[in-house]
Amino acid sequence: MLRIMKYLSKAEIGQMLLALVTIVGQVYFDLKLPDYMSDITTLVETPGSAMADIWIAGGKMLLISLGSVACAVVTGYIAARVGSSFTQRLRSLEFRQVESFGPAEMNRFSTASLITRSTNDITQIQMFITIGLQLIVKSPIMAVWAVMKIAGEGFEWTLATGIAVVILLAAIAVMMAMVMPKFKAMQQLTDNINLVARENLTGLKVVRAYNAEDYQESKFTEANKELTETQLFTNRTMAVMMPLMNTIMNGLMLAVYWIGAYLIDAAELTDKLTVFSNMVVFSNYSVQVIMSFLLMSMVFVLWPRADVSAQRVLEVLDTKPIIENGTKTEADVAKTGQRGTVEFRNVSFTYPDSREAMLEGVTFSAKPGQTVAFIGSTGSGKTSLINLVPRFYDATQGQVLVDGVDVRDYNLKTLRDKIGYVPQTSVLFKGTVASNVSYGDEPGETVDVEIADTSTAAGRKHEAELIAADRAAENATMPAEQMNRVKTAADVAQASEFVNRMDGGFNAAIAQGGSNVSGGQKQRLSIARAVYRHPEILIFDDSFSALDFKTDREVREALAREAKDSTKLIVAQRIGTIMNADLIVVLDDGRVVGQGTHRELLDTCEVYQQIAESQLSKAELMA
Repeated sequence: MLRIMKYLSKAEIGQMLLALVTIVGQVYFDLKLPDYMSDITTLVETPGSAMADIWIAGGKMLLISLGSVACAVVTGYIAARVGSSFTQRLRSLEFRQVESFGPAEMNRFSTASLITRSTNDITQIQMFITIGLQLIVKSPIMAVWAVMKIAGEGFEWTLATGIAVVILLAAIAVMMAMVMPKFKAMQQLTDNINLVARENLTGLKVVRAYNAEDYQESKFTEANKELTETQLFTNRTMAVMMPLMNTIMNGLMLAVYWIGAYLIDAAELTDKLTVFSNMVVFSNYSVQVIMSFLLMSMVFVLWPRADVSAQRVLEVLDTKPIIENGTKTEADVAKTGQRGTVEFRNVSFTYPDSREAMLEGVTFSAKPGQTVAFIGSTGSGKTSLINLVPRFYDATQGQVLVDGVDVRDYNLKTLRDKIGYVPQTSVLFKGTVASNVSYGDEPGETVDVEIADTSTAAGRKHEAELIAADRAAENATMPAEQMNRVKTAADVAQASEFVNRMDGGFNAAIAQGGSNVSGGQKQRLSIARAVYRHPEILIFDDSFSALDFKTDREVREALAREAKDSTKLIVAQRIGTIMNADLIVVLDDGRVVGQGTHRELLDTCEVYQQIAESQLSKAELMA
C-alpha cells in the first residue's frame, strides 16, 4: 500500500501534512477535556465553590469540544479531497498504461480483471485514504498521548488498562489471522464474477440459441455464492469486533471504578477528593486508550483489501510493455527515399507464451502500389504475419522493414500513422458514422452519442432529441473538407448506400460496439476508416469475409482506383478476393510454401492448387 503513495502529487502531500496538524489538534482537544472535567468535579465536591467558576470550566469544555469538531471537519474534508484527486489520477494512469499494452500484455490481464482493477480496486484505495489514513495517524498519537497522561496516576489502574489492551490486541490478532486470506481472495472473486457476467453478456445470442440460460445461470450462481460466502465470513468475523470492544471498554471502566472505590476507602479523609478526581480523569483517559486501539482495529479492517487492491493496481502500472518505443520519426525515415515498401527478411515469430514457432523463415517484399495477398489454411500464421507490421508483436528472429527501416526502430506513432488497419473482427465505437470513419483524425472531433431507451414513448422522444442534438454537434465540429473525405472513404468501401438510408446519414448514431448495424455494414465502415487516412500501407486481415461477392469485387475495384499508391496487404480465405493480386504468398504451418501470381501458383504450388480447386471450377480459375 505504501508503494502506491509515490503517485501522490506535491499538493496532495502538502494537504496531508495539513491534515496531520488538524489530527494532532483534534487529539489534543479530546485529551484536554478530562482535565476540565477534573476541575469541575473538584469544584462541585468542594464546599463554598462559586457557581461562576463551574460555568467558566464548563464553557472551556464547550470551546474545547467545538475545537475538536472543527479539526475533525477540516481533516475529513482534506482526506476526502486527497482521496478523490489521488484515485482520479490512478484511474487515468491505469487507463493510459492499458492503452500502451499490446496483445501480449492483454493476454496476461483479462478484460474483466482490468475493469475490476480500474473500478473496485481504486474504490478500495480511495476508501482507505479517506478513512484509513486518518485512523492510522490518529490512533497511535492518541494512544501514546493518553498513556503519557495516565502514567504515574496509579499503578493499579495502569495495570488494569494494560491487561485490557493486551486482551484487545490478542483478539484483533486472532481475527486478522482469520480474515486476512479471505480479504486477499475477495478481489479475485470479484474478477471471477465480472468474468462470468461479461462472458454471458458477450455471448448472449449463442446462450439463447442453445437454450443454455440455466447453465450460464448456474455458473453465475456458483461465482456469486463463492463471493457472497467469503464476504459473509469476513463480515461475521468483523461483526464480533464491536461487541468485543464494548465489552472490554465497559469491563475496564468497571475495573477502574472498582479499584477506585477501594483506593478512596483506604485514603485519608483529606485525600479522598483527590483520589476521586483522579479516578474520574483516569477513567476518561483509559477509555481514550481503548478507543485508540479500537481505531487501530478499524485500520486492520480496511488495510488488507486496500493493500491487495494497491498491489493489483501497481501490477498494471508496473507492467512494462514488451513493445518498446523506437526513436525514428518521419523526418528520419524520409531520408531513405522510400514510401510504402514492406519487406520481411527471414522472419520467425513465436508467441510469448508458446514454445512452438508460429512463423519460420518468412521472406517477401511489397512495393508501393502493389497488392500482396496471404492465403493458407486456418492456423497457418497469416494474421500473425501481418500483426508484425504495425508492431502488435515483434519478430523473434529476422527483420520487418517499412520504408527501409526496421519497425523496431520506429516511433510507434510514426509507424502506425503510415498504416490503415482493418482487423478480422470489426470494431465500431459509440458515436456517429462520420466520427467512426474519421476515427483517430486529430483535427476532427468525435461526438459522444447517448443511445436512448426506446422501449417507452418518453424514451423515443428522448432519442429524437438526442439525434437532433448530435447532428447539430457533429455539423458544428466536423469541417466540410473532413466530411467530404469521410464520404469519399465510404464510397470506396461501398458503405454510402446503406449510410444514406440511415436516419441522419453520416450523422446517424452508432451504438456501442456497432450493435445497431449488421456485420457486413460494420466491415464496410471499418474499411472506410482505413481508407480515410490515405495511408502508405493498407492492411486487411480477412476483412472481406462478411461481404458478398458483388460487394467484395466493387470494394477491390474502388481500392484499385482510389488507393492505387498505397501498398495493400490482404489476408483472405477466398481465392476470388486475391486472384488479381500482384503477389500471393502461400503459408502452410508457418512456412512460405509458394510465392507468385495466381497463374504461377496454380502451376507451381500444390497447397494453393488444393485451396483453389476446393473453391472454384477450372474454368473460373483460368478466367
